[in-house]
Amino acid sequence: SFYEELVSHGILKPLTAPVEGMVVREGSCNYVAPQGISSVVKYYLEQSGAEVSYEQHVTHISLRDGRWEVSRKAGPPEQFDVVILTMPVPQILQLQGDIVNCVFRFIQRKCKSEFPQLQATSHSSTFSANFFSFPLSAGKPFPWSLQLVWSRVVIIRFIHAASKHRPVWAESPEVGPSVVVHTTVTFGSEHLDSDPAEVQQVILSHLQRIVPSLPKPSSIKCQRWRYSQVTRAVPNCPGQMILHTQPLLICGGDGFTRSNFDGCIESAMSLAEAVKPHL
Repeated sequence: SFYEELVSHGILKPLTAPVEGMVVREGSCNYVAPQGISSVVKYYLEQSGAEVSYEQHVTHISLRDGRWEVSRKAGPPEQFDVVILTMPVPQILQLQGDIVNCVFRFIQRKCKSEFPQLQATSHSSTFSANFFSFPLSAGKPFPWSLQLVWSRVVIIRFIHAASKHRPVWAESPEVGPSVVVHTTVTFGSEHLDSDPAEVQQVILSHLQRIVPSLPKPSSIKCQRWRYSQVTRAVPNCPGQMILHTQPLLICGGDGFTRSNFDGCIESAMSLAEAVKPHL
């Protein structure tokens, strides 16, 4: 299985650290990525042998001489034989160019049933705050690896002592413990367009109430997640949606299945089967 492969290569390992406030389901097994969740993506990219270009903001997708011309915010456009889109569905619907006509024709072919389904997809919005390198003199201020917070007035949903899962950090005599805090969906939605600096202060203040002995970190980074997790995926979908056949333009991702690792794998497998005949 995918899990066995990732565990055998040290990308994942079973979660054994204590989690305060978690309801354990019988027969379930939780995993953690010791080098960060990005290591899972990097592993598969390395296996593929693909040449990857990062931080490319796509704005337009248009047909040019039987190929797809992809334009971005910075840099010249490039042409491709196949385009696979796996960003959140709302961002797919914001793209400009001939892709707009492709979506319109797709809607006409499907009796206008899919467009409302695409528009109806929804995502939760949250903030995360990363507290880096608490002083080594603080020792181990957290007896747990992860704490889920359940209270009437909730700003923080969970607190993660990240360094407990990062052996490189945990064993380093020069780096103190670090913590990642995620807010609730309600708080994230209500403050989605607020200044991250102001949100950071609110999170810090609330965290200090939960952990009064919290030492001062060396730095803090607050991150807004406008599209955090899929709360309503495209219904009745096989994990992908073909918008144009020749040349191929296809959409996929957890927005077409469900927002967890299994959902991502399911969509990836469906995408691979759909793309194979076009290679």
